[in-house]
Amino acid sequence: MASTEKADVIAMTHGDAPGSDTSSSPASGIGDKHHTSPPRHDLDQAYWYMQHTENATEASPQELSRLRRKIDWWIVPIMFCCYTMQFIDKVSLNYAAVMGLNQELKLQANEFSNAATWFFIAFLIAEVPTALILQRVPVAKWLGANVILWGIATACTAAANNYPSLLAARIFLGIFEAAIAPCLILISSQWYTKSEAAPRFSIWYAGLGVGQIIGGIVSYAFQQVQNPTFSGWRIMFVVLGLVTVVIGVATLFILPDTPMQARFMSEAEKVMLLKHVAVNQTGIRNKKYNWSQALEILGDMQLWLMVLLTILISISSGVITTYSATLIRNFGYTPPTAALLNMPSGIVSIASTFVVGYGVRYTSNRWAWIAGCCVPGILGGGLMSFATGSKAGQLAGIYLVNVITATLIVIYQWTGSNIGGQTKRAISVALISGSFSVGNIIGPQTFQAKDRPQYIPAKITVLATQASAALVAFVLFLYYVWANKRKNSPSAAAVESMAEGRQGEDRLWEDQTDKRNPTFRYVY
Repeated sequence: MASTEKADVIAMTHGDAPGSDTSSSPASGIGDKHHTSPPRHDLDQAYWYMQHTENATEASPQELSRLRRKIDWWIVPIMFCCYTMQFIDKVSLNYAAVMGLNQELKLQANEFSNAATWFFIAFLIAEVPTALILQRVPVAKWLGANVILWGIATACTAAANNYPSLLAARIFLGIFEAAIAPCLILISSQWYTKSEAAPRFSIWYAGLGVGQIIGGIVSYAFQQVQNPTFSGWRIMFVVLGLVTVVIGVATLFILPDTPMQARFMSEAEKVMLLKHVAVNQTGIRNKKYNWSQALEILGDMQLWLMVLLTILISISSGVITTYSATLIRNFGYTPPTAALLNMPSGIVSIASTFVVGYGVRYTSNRWAWIAGCCVPGILGGGLMSFATGSKAGQLAGIYLVNVITATLIVIYQWTGSNIGGQTKRAISVALISGSFSVGNIIGPQTFQAKDRPQYIPAKITVLATQASAALVAFVLFLYYVWANKRKNSPSAAAVESMAEGRQGEDRLWEDQTDKRNPTFRYVY
């Protein structure tokens, strides 16, 4: 490769266009004389990278399998660590509540609920700039920076001495944690095909269940600390914050922003991977904002159904993640025992996440997996609501509701697979993440002080939202079937035929939305 071409490649992998409007490129003349190439800035950076890289050979199944394993071991563990710590740091307030935080800070009435709610309000507001930032900045670096910052916010919670200071710490935590889901969705979607992505999403999302288990152990351990000047829950926040900061620094150095920048892969392996994932037709990276794609979101029925589904699911997850330890303690258990009894929730979350993730990998039917997970959620909500005379029944209900946590990873992966166009994708993943926060704002507010100690209205809310979520998942399935049939209609087929007549490789890397791309098909 000539030195000038290498310089172009280096510039492109850092997000710059490969030359000025007047510069030439081997790819600029693709197609016959009747073919008009898309504008250079409408083609993904991955396309230009491949045009300037040698050894662009087709990979065998064995080579792809080896490359997948290499990628899995490099990027999935650090994403798992990030998600585990974001969950622990977020729900540490739940554990601190049974460790004496409420009494020490003299929280009144609904102030604990409000502290939990304001985390998600800040989370929701922060999604607006996140949607715009993610298309312009290196995604992995943005993730690493935010992990470090929320680790600092977690550690600073130890300094809270009243309700306003606790609220300030939770608000900053929510602002910085807002980056986690959009970043992980975009990063994961770069490295795998749509079917391959589901189990990988499940692995890092299993950090939620692992976080529940570790959180219970951590809470139990720090409840054994007897220090009159620095309470156990304060020490817990400091330790968790420091661990998170270390993971954030590791993220900056380990996680590549794109496959083109992966130092652990050779040039040939990078091209092999890019050719493999090109079938997604969702691109890798394109820094140019396309405001028509943003406007398309307003009329995109699939996205608003996904938003509604996420809110319904998240109302229940908000109830369980924020109040499960409190509910268990109200059954009559001591705080240390309540922390330990909350740990099986993590086992349920991990098991359901892996079953669903690998189920989607080999059977698809994402809608059915979501609806199926809602069934235990409905049963759990029923037990929590009506088995008020049985500790075992209520505990079983809490554990069963945790099955619904697996549905969120399906929604995340569904969004990453079915949204095309870089601007539309960046805004969409932030919108879904924001919807998660809306559900979590509603969920804790169903726990009102006047409903103590059984909190029956909150438990009935879990039951109702799970039933509604199963229905919305089925409606979304019907929408995708209808949308694909429209793309298969005779008139649409003619347009698709014209599109397929263009040079195949550049067509796969055009910055088109799922609606405007005639060869794009939705998965369900």
